[in-house]
Amino acid sequence: MNGRRQTTPDLELQDRIGKLQQRLQAKEVQGALIIQKTDLFYFSGTSQQGWLYVPAEGKPLLMVFKEHERAVAESALEDVISLVSPKKIPERLQERGYMLPSVLGMELDVLPANIYFQFETIFEHAKIVDISLEIRLVRAIKSEYEIDILRRACALSDKVAAHVPSLLEPGKTEVQLAGEIEGYARSLGHQGIVRMRLFGSELFYGHLMSGPSAAVPSYLASPTGGDGVSSMIGQGAGFKEIAPNETILVDYVFALDGYISDHTRIFAMGQLPDELVRAHEAMLEIQEKVKQLAVPGAITGELYEKMISMADEKGLGEQFMGAGKRKIRFTGHGVGLELDEFPFIAKGQKLPLEAGMTIALEPKTIFPGLGVVGIENTHLVTTDGLEQLTRFDEQIYYV
Repeated sequence: MNGRRQTTPDLELQDRIGKLQQRLQAKEVQGALIIQKTDLFYFSGTSQQGWLYVPAEGKPLLMVFKEHERAVAESALEDVISLVSPKKIPERLQERGYMLPSVLGMELDVLPANIYFQFETIFEHAKIVDISLEIRLVRAIKSEYEIDILRRACALSDKVAAHVPSLLEPGKTEVQLAGEIEGYARSLGHQGIVRMRLFGSELFYGHLMSGPSAAVPSYLASPTGGDGVSSMIGQGAGFKEIAPNETILVDYVFALDGYISDHTRIFAMGQLPDELVRAHEAMLEIQEKVKQLAVPGAITGELYEKMISMADEKGLGEQFMGAGKRKIRFTGHGVGLELDEFPFIAKGQKLPLEAGMTIALEPKTIFPGLGVVGIENTHLVTTDGLEQLTRFDEQIYYV
C-alpha cells in the first residue's frame, strides 16, 4: 500500500449513507445491497470486490470477497468482514442482528440479469426493487470534500491542455499525439480508467480528432465520434495525419482519485475557415448565457431547449450537437465518479438544479467533411449560476 492514496473520511461516508437511508425509508425499502463498483466505492471508500448492505436504519455491513485486508485498510466503515460467497449474505446479516428485508433495493439499472436472478434465490422471501434513482440522486449533490477533489482534477485538465501546443507537429497521426498527451496526463496522476454508467459505453481518456475525422459519428452518446483505430473501437483518435489549417479537437477527461473533470479545447496549426471561427464564438456565447441561467431551481430540460433555440437563432441548428438524423439530445451532463451522472441538460428532463451539482456543459457544432468546434467545461452549480472550474483559454488556440 505504498505511495499517495486518497481515503474517504469516516464522516463523509456517514453522511452519504445517512442520505441514502432517508431515501430508502421514503420508498419503504428495508435495506439496500450495493454491488456496482462506483456505488460501492462511493458508500464504502473501497472498490474491492464485495457486497455492501445498507439497512434503512443502523450501521452498514461491508462483505468482501477480494481483497479483504485491502478493503479494511481503505474503508472507514466500522464493520468490514470477509465473505466467500453471496449465498452466505443472509446468514451473516442475521448473525449481526439485522432483520432480513422483505423489500430489498438493488442497482437494477446496471445489474446483470443473471446476478439479479441469483439474488432472487438468495433472498427468496424478499421483493427486489430498483434503487438506482435514489443512489444517483444522492451522488448528484457533491460535498465540499468531493468538490475539492474536482477542483484539483479540473486544474490538471487545464495543465494537460496547456501542454498540447508543445506537441503539435504536421504529419503526426491522431493516435500518436493522443498517446503523448495521455502519457503526460498519466504522469500528473490520471487514474487511467474513466467510468461510465450507461450500458455499452466506454471511454479511454477521451477524444482527440482532427479536421473531417472529428465529424465522423459513432455509437457513443457524444456529439463527436472519430475514426478510431479499428471498427472494434469505433471512436476517438485514428491513424489520420494531422494537417495545417484544420481543427484539432482535444476532448479529454482528467480522472483524479475517482473524480472526473471533462474538458474540450480547439487547437489549430495555421488558420481556420471563417465559418468555423464564427461557430466557435457562437458556442462560447451560448455557454456564457447558460452559466447565468443555471441557478438552483432551473429545470434541466428548459436549459436544453434554451441552448437549442440559441443555436437556431445563430443559424447553427443543423450543426448543433451532431449532424444528420441521430443527433444527441443533450447539451450537458453531470460529472463525478462517472462521466454520465445526474443531472442531464437534455430534452424532456424535469430535474431541477441544486447547489453542489457539477455539470460538464458542452455546446459544440459539427461540420461533416470539415471539422468540429465548440467548448466543454466542468462547472459547479452555485446560487449565482455556474462557477466554471476549468479555466484554460477558451478561444481557438493557434500554433
